[in-house]
Amino acid sequence: MPIEHELRVLAKTYAEKLSGQIDVRVAEMEEDDQSHFLIYRVLGVTTKEGKMIDIYQNKGRFLYKYAGSFLEEATKLCFKHKFPDSGTVKIPNTIGQRPKTFEIDCLVAPDAIEIKWRDATTDGDHINKEHTKIKVISAAGFTPIRVMFYYPNRTQAQRIQETLETLYRGIGGEYHWGDNAWEYVREKTGFNLKSLLETIAEENTHEDE
Repeated sequence: MPIEHELRVLAKTYAEKLSGQIDVRVAEMEEDDQSHFLIYRVLGVTTKEGKMIDIYQNKGRFLYKYAGSFLEEATKLCFKHKFPDSGTVKIPNTIGQRPKTFEIDCLVAPDAIEIKWRDATTDGDHINKEHTKIKVISAAGFTPIRVMFYYPNRTQAQRIQETLETLYRGIGGEYHWGDNAWEYVREKTGFNLKSLLETIAEENTHEDE
């Protein structure tokens, strides 16, 4: 089956799941206690506007979750076409007790690829967890490679990513973000994932423009 078709099916599946989750949540919100709108009004936000803010805040949570999951699956699909034996693998944590295992998003031995659509975390503990993970991956004989398609906008989150890049490269791994991430996938798999997704995006949104 051509990868273009598989990506369209994947996109349709995720879009339907996203829409379903949003519909359920919006329906639930109709029954929610809205007494907190008083504080919105104190701050100059009307009840109508406050309601829409709450709705879109919830929509955003689902959107970010499904966007990340979709892009990870789409990327793994490209590698699966090129490397049929590739896939998600769990390896034991040989350094600490928690967690017991670490998950490699896409193992194309010896490359252990971590796929992120974006990582806007500002949590310092995130660095320690990632450092432990890549040390475990390296000790297992694999090369840790981070592929992140969209770089965070906030300074603190960017600093976290700069530290992670240093850690990856310091252990002999690779760190690709932005255009380099898309190019990495193209070079390794032969598929221009960004171009394929741009085509699907145009098909799915042109009627709304």
